[in-house]
Amino acid sequence: MTHQIKFIMVGGFLGAGKTTTLGRLAKYYSDQGLNVGVVTNDQASDLVDTNTLRSQGLHVGEVAGACFCCHFDALMETIEELGSKSKPDVILAEPVGSCTDLVATVIQPIKRLFDAEFSIHPYAVLMKPSHGKKILKNEKGSGFSPKAAYILKKQLEEADVILVNRIDELAAEDVDELTALVDEHFPGTPVLRTSALTGEGFEALVEFLKQDGDFGSKILDIDYDIYAEGEAELGWLNSSVRVTSENAFSLDQLLLDVISQLQISFKEKEVETAHLKVIGLWEGFYGVANLISNDSAPKLSLPSDCTVNELDLIVNARVACDPEALTEQVTHVLQHCAKTLNANLEFRQTQSFRPGRPVPTHRYASPQ
Repeated sequence: MTHQIKFIMVGGFLGAGKTTTLGRLAKYYSDQGLNVGVVTNDQASDLVDTNTLRSQGLHVGEVAGACFCCHFDALMETIEELGSKSKPDVILAEPVGSCTDLVATVIQPIKRLFDAEFSIHPYAVLMKPSHGKKILKNEKGSGFSPKAAYILKKQLEEADVILVNRIDELAAEDVDELTALVDEHFPGTPVLRTSALTGEGFEALVEFLKQDGDFGSKILDIDYDIYAEGEAELGWLNSSVRVTSENAFSLDQLLLDVISQLQISFKEKEVETAHLKVIGLWEGFYGVANLISNDSAPKLSLPSDCTVNELDLIVNARVACDPEALTEQVTHVLQHCAKTLNANLEFRQTQSFRPGRPVPTHRYASPQ
């Protein structure tokens, strides 16, 4: 029988926990003796997720400049490059957190155009509790307009399985409420409770992903005008800098300081954080801090536990504000944090923009 690559895509809104989930799944499959490739995706280069996963020793390819659906050929070329030395048994794909309609524009094209090469496994979508609860309950003050909220709902609608993630951060009654909300809005879709951080619920996820069946078949009825306008409300920033100091400093504390100062700045400007990630890298050491909403606490998700005199810092910010204002706020905070350390700051590259209208390479209006 021809070798088929298991294709597993894990979607979800910005800050839902996709990268941590993929890292845990990659370790599981690698421990089974399987060759695993990971493909990350972003609207720009200098992606924290790519650096994080590579720092974990994983084989990672990146599709930058647009979502998988708009750069479908680049997705397939990246998978081919990952297999240039040894053919992957499993490809784990992480789409942009503001994208949806991925069944019609990614999974169905793979099924139709590369059917002999890939076996399609269930499409799992992570539910982000902090924004998801407010959006599904139609509460005021979710931080996003109805058009941006539309994207999160559509992401969950096309899932084969919905993961209520970050249960380690929630009380049991809150997890029950979230599960009930998902059941109410998306009846018939299986719901699993997971913590990508601790691994709770992952055995059930792995078992679900082993299933054979007609997965990736929920074609959305979607309004691309609303979708495009919802995405365009987000300011998108990727920035890389070098920080150097004569005095040693804590890598982890700098990451938390940057995240905390940005949170204060965003709250003062009354703009909502969709996701904020910062990674610090130096000579094999790395640490990651993130913020998933204005109301959440900054978290050191991957501590480095080291002191350094210099490091490379990458900031990824997805915030509901004008890109120029976002650049100004990030620049100011980085300069302030460097000054506090009596350190020098060298900006390497900064990209800041609003995502353009999605124009898929392929879109199939009915499942195969």
